[in-house]
Amino acid sequence: MERTERSDRPDRRRRDTRPGDRQRDDKGEELDQRIVDVTRVAKVIKGGRRFAFRALIVVGNNKGKVGIGIGKARGVQDAIRKATDRARNNMKEVNVVEGTIPHEVVSKHCGAIVLLKPASPGTGIKAGGGVRAVLEAVGLHDVLTKSLGSSSKMNATYATFRGLMDLKNIDEESKRRNKAVAEIEPFWRRSHAGRTESQ
Repeated sequence: MERTERSDRPDRRRRDTRPGDRQRDDKGEELDQRIVDVTRVAKVIKGGRRFAFRALIVVGNNKGKVGIGIGKARGVQDAIRKATDRARNNMKEVNVVEGTIPHEVVSKHCGAIVLLKPASPGTGIKAGGGVRAVLEAVGLHDVLTKSLGSSSKMNATYATFRGLMDLKNIDEESKRRNKAVAEIEPFWRRSHAGRTESQ
C-alpha cells in the first residue's frame, strides 16, 4: 500500500531574528529591528507554574519613525514574532533635527526616568541598553542621555519612547511663542548661525 505525503502542511520554519537585523515591511520600506530583551516569565496557575518567554523589540526605519512591541509565548521565536508585529503596528513619527533632538526632555514610565538632551554633531549617542536601541532605530546620531530612576530595560525603553513622542516641532513652537526659529534652536546651531552672519 502506497503512502501519500501531505503537501498542504504549512511551513513552520521561521527566520532567526538577531539584533540589528534589517527587514522590509509591506510597503517595501527597510526597517531596523533590534532585540532589547528576552526574559523567561512564569504564570502561577492551579497545580503549579506555567513558564513562557517575553520579548521586547524595537523597530525603526532610521528616518524618524520608531515603534516598540512586547510579545509573550511558550517559545522564544513566537514571542519575538509577536513583539515585532506589534512594534511595526505601533510605529510613530519623531521630530528629528539634523541627527539630534530639538530640545531637552525628561520622560517617565513606571519607575524609570530618562533624561534626553540634544548634542552637537560628532558627539554620538551616549546611552546603553534599550535607550540606545530606540535612539538608533529612529536614526539619531548625537544625543546625551541619563537614567535617573529604575534600571529596568523594559521601563527605560518605554520611557525613552515616551520622551521622543513628547518632542515638539521647532517651526510650530516658534509660531506658538511668537519667536524666531533661531531663538529656540539648539545652542550649537545658534552659535553657528551667528558666526556665519558675522562673516
